[in-house]
Amino acid sequence: MPRLDPRHYEPARVPYEVRRHAGTPDTLAVGRPGKVGLLELAFDKVGRRTELTGHYQKSPLQIMRPLYFDPARPDLAVTFLLSTGGGILQADRLRTDVRCGADTAVHLTTQAATKVYRMEFDYATQLLHLDAGPGAYVEYLPEPVIPFVDSRFYQRTVLTVDPGATVLLGETVLAGRLARGERNAYRVFASDLEVRRPDGELVAVDTVRLEPPGPGGGVGGAGVTGPAVLAGHDVMSSLYVLSPLAPAARIADALHDALADRGLLHGVSVLPQDSGAWLRLLGSDTRACAAALRAAWDAVRRLLIGAPAPDLRKT
Repeated sequence: MPRLDPRHYEPARVPYEVRRHAGTPDTLAVGRPGKVGLLELAFDKVGRRTELTGHYQKSPLQIMRPLYFDPARPDLAVTFLLSTGGGILQADRLRTDVRCGADTAVHLTTQAATKVYRMEFDYATQLLHLDAGPGAYVEYLPEPVIPFVDSRFYQRTVLTVDPGATVLLGETVLAGRLARGERNAYRVFASDLEVRRPDGELVAVDTVRLEPPGPGGGVGGAGVTGPAVLAGHDVMSSLYVLSPLAPAARIADALHDALADRGLLHGVSVLPQDSGAWLRLLGSDTRACAAALRAAWDAVRRLLIGAPAPDLRKT
């Protein structure tokens, strides 16, 4: 299918909570120059380290060349995902495809937080398809998503993970621009995660729907701050760990122990088929939540590959 065919960059299904905001912008519409961002990456093991062997990018999505600075894993290709647009705008359609071949070691992250700007017409979407081959070790740990007032955003992530591969996936969403007093003033934030095996077998699904009521999302966001949702907290983080390198119960214990003394509301459970474990935490201090997520990442790394989390030094 051609890359610029809408069937390639548009989600096959957009949740009703987002789709109901569809419209024709008075600025650049869907499909116009700069509105469709595409990124395709392929990694393969070459000699003793992982190399980028395939690369296609269409603005606003791009990357820095892979770096190798993890002293405990010199084979690890650390790749920063960038955007020339500074954030996500209405009618943006973004898609990223990453293939990590057999026995590769890849760390993917974003250079900064993803800002989802105010939208008066339509919505924005972001797709991620990540394939991990046999023996691959892949970390996808982006910086937080910050939905601005009146934004409408849907992201869909599909992981295709070989039974012999390890994948760590992180996701953090803030309630808004907290320093400006914006809390849950967006229209809707929706996120879907699917984990599948190469034969298409479904392993796990996680769905998030945050839709504050009223015009402008309803400053204060009463519809998402209740005890069954965010319980008044401003940060929600998740870490999914799929790996055959340790029993799922041991992975869950490592995640739980990493957060046990941090005073944050959190929960840990194993994933189906003993395929791994996952963590979700809530908090109101962005630094404390970031430190907790890093501690969980570090604990899982030490358990699975015997190496601590490296210092990425983004600031």
